[in-house]
Amino acid sequence: MNITDLLLGSQSSDAVGALAKQFGISESQARDAVSSLAPSLSRGMQHRTKESAGLDSLINALGKGNHARYIDDPGVLGRQETIDDGNSILGHVFGSKDVSRNVAKHAAQETGLGSTLLKKMLPVVATMVMGTLGKKILGGGTAAPARQQSSGILGTLLDSDRDGSIMDDVLGMAFKAAFR
Repeated sequence: MNITDLLLGSQSSDAVGALAKQFGISESQARDAVSSLAPSLSRGMQHRTKESAGLDSLINALGKGNHARYIDDPGVLGRQETIDDGNSILGHVFGSKDVSRNVAKHAAQETGLGSTLLKKMLPVVATMVMGTLGKKILGGGTAAPARQQSSGILGTLLDSDRDGSIMDDVLGMAFKAAFR
């Protein structure tokens, strides 16, 4: 199961509904936005975690950030601190606002939603991704799991084509970025 599947699963349905309400779109449109934005976030995380320091940083963030609250209490998705946290997550994952803009433009082409709307949704979806990862890896708690256990679970969740390797996903992302 990948991140998108987890985000759109029954445990997160209230969060997707809250996302739709917050941005004044239908739940179906919110699901489409999540389906389009989450894989880019996943690929960004793959890229950042391919080195030990990046993986340690993500595991540490999951252990300290109490991100599960974004899934457990979807009412917090509309708060400014959620957007601030999401922008911080995006900074770590993408490293550049230009990448975030490109992700929103790509999602706009896939969903038919405006890129301006998707740029506003992206930080909230980023918090939902971290919340989902936190729940999956930590079970909703805040204690950081063992690195080996975490890297195995993260590898599974970040493997977008489900072939058992995240390297080809990272290389594919780099290839696409190079030839845009």
